[in-house]
Amino acid sequence: MSMTPGVSAIELREFVEKIENLEIEKAEIQHHIKDVLSEAKARGFDTMIMRQVMRMRKMKQEDLKEQQELLEIYTHALGMNVE
Repeated sequence: MSMTPGVSAIELREFVEKIENLEIEKAEIQHHIKDVLSEAKARGFDTMIMRQVMRMRKMKQEDLKEQQELLEIYTHALGMNVE
């Protein structure tokens, strides 16, 4: 196998294989998440709202507060009664 100078074929193969294995694990985890969301939906939960709550939980408190304030400003400006 001809390689570019300074590139180790063995090391490159190891990195590629690690990434491929992680992609397989990622697909399995995504399948498990889908199963859990399906179970939640079957029990009457709104999965779209659950996903929004999960995004919100990842946010910094100040970013979340700013987002909520902007949402209120925008909905008020459009004459939407959200309360």
